[in-house]
Amino acid sequence: MHPTQQKILELAKTMKINYKNPRVIGGIIGVQNPQNVKHHLEQLKIKGFINIDTISGVVTVNGFENSVIVEGLVKVPIYGSANCGPATVCAEENLAGYLAVPSSKIKGRSKDGLFIVIAEGDSMNNAKNVKGGPIENEDYVIIDSKNKNPSNGSYVLSVIDGLANLKRFYKNEKERRVELISESNQNVRPIYIDEEDFGDYMINGVVIEVIKKKKV
Repeated sequence: MHPTQQKILELAKTMKINYKNPRVIGGIIGVQNPQNVKHHLEQLKIKGFINIDTISGVVTVNGFENSVIVEGLVKVPIYGSANCGPATVCAEENLAGYLAVPSSKIKGRSKDGLFIVIAEGDSMNNAKNVKGGPIENEDYVIIDSKNKNPSNGSYVLSVIDGLANLKRFYKNEKERRVELISESNQNVRPIYIDEEDFGDYMINGVVIEVIKKKKV
């Protein structure tokens, strides 16, 4: 079996993946070309390893029930990527799959309203004050979407002009602006949102924990 097909098959055994999101699947398994991912998904289907729902795009592994709820784990949906530098990744609300995380990581919170984005970029790779951090490229970041009123110093998922971004949040009352600060070993400028531009800015939620890619 081709190594890419093996990676896709192993991934589909641990989380729900969607044929319609090859870029996200590729990002998880380390394949940059989404057409390459689609090709290998089709090959797995032809060989009889997987089924692909023609309407929803959901991939299921033959002989494996990947929707089983494992004791002590909570399945959290993954909704695309978010940039850790300038806001350059479009906010996507299409379900890309699920990640089973230990229930201890959401202790005291309802699983309703929680989702995951995949970090893209290195401008938060020194964010050591967030649980499980720092936030490095391709890490899984758990977001509490019910918390849209962060305190200063919180790590947030923002949407700026329709583009998703992960940063540390500060509201500067004196300057009447929101300041989104990078924490990186590189020199990355802050993003300033002036009060008159608040209409183009939205907080999608607060980061509650980071799950390192290498641990998944």
